[in-house]
Amino acid sequence: MDFSIGEDRQMLVDTLSRYLADRFPWEVRSAALESEEGFSRDVWAGLAELGVLGALFGEDVGGFGGSPFDAGVVFAEVGRGLALGPFLGTLMAGKLLEAAREEDTLASVIGGEAILTFADSRAVNEDGSMAPAVQAAHAGDDWLLTGTKGVVEYLGSADLVVVTAQVAEGEAAFLLDPNTGGAHVRDYKLVDGGAAGELVLEGAEARRLRGVDADAIAAARALGVVATCWEAVAVMEVLRDTTLDYLRTRKQFGVPIGKFQALQHRMATVALEIEQARSAAINAAARFGEDPVIRDKFASAAKYTCGSVGRLTAEEAIQMHGGIGMTWELPLSHFAKRLTMLGQVLGDEDEHLARYIELSREAA
Repeated sequence: MDFSIGEDRQMLVDTLSRYLADRFPWEVRSAALESEEGFSRDVWAGLAELGVLGALFGEDVGGFGGSPFDAGVVFAEVGRGLALGPFLGTLMAGKLLEAAREEDTLASVIGGEAILTFADSRAVNEDGSMAPAVQAAHAGDDWLLTGTKGVVEYLGSADLVVVTAQVAEGEAAFLLDPNTGGAHVRDYKLVDGGAAGELVLEGAEARRLRGVDADAIAAARALGVVATCWEAVAVMEVLRDTTLDYLRTRKQFGVPIGKFQALQHRMATVALEIEQARSAAINAAARFGEDPVIRDKFASAAKYTCGSVGRLTAEEAIQMHGGIGMTWELPLSHFAKRLTMLGQVLGDEDEHLARYIELSREAA
């Protein structure tokens, strides 16, 4: 089986890798982390100009890609460069705009003029209970949204938000201006860098995206899982390579600690498990076009695997570096934090293991 990504995608990978290396070095990332928005709009505009955002969407809506593998290679480079910005929100919300044939709106997103994000997850109350789901109600020709969404990526910087909500016939998606009346934003920093926020809606006016039903929303979520897994595998590779370099240079008793057999065995286990995670991520992308049950089953298998292997990789990298592995000044600690966060985004490994079991029964 041919696992190559093809010439066109390789060109995209090389272009994105060079851009992040040149325009997003560590000092630029550190400054972006300390900024109010949590990312660099200049870097984001440059990514749009290069066509990176367009790679996430099909040609019929102004992009030049749109497949799970296109999204995968983009998110893998995002992971390697530890880039900041609303990549996941843009992908998932943009896919719903694509399904609704919102070419004009999506064009402004692809071109970098508008920052888009996706409000899908329910918020958690202070007592640990889940906030009520967002409800949508007709008010004449308008729709009014009421409820709360939690951990909305880069909400404080967003110009447009796609919000999922309950309607009489099930689940639907709405396009919201976060500055509209009845919409309240509370943004905050995340532990791995970047920003997110809580979106509280009290009769906020929004426009329903036509043609977007529960199936389209489920497909957007599944694609988000696939992209997250590709990013996680790339971060694991950085941690593996960084740790191997450290084992070759750090000396104890006059020899590099990489000579110690116990550490060699531990790194061999990490390397093997990362290959398992890579295979799972590729499988999830390859089976994306199949029946939704099969699609979601492979997506959950990949998310579970990446969550489990990601935790192992982060823990081993930090332990083998010793105390320095925990310091803010060492990039490794930031990669480890990002990997930990990716294990929770769109469901943790326990949730996806249970989901995999349930989907396997359905498939049988």
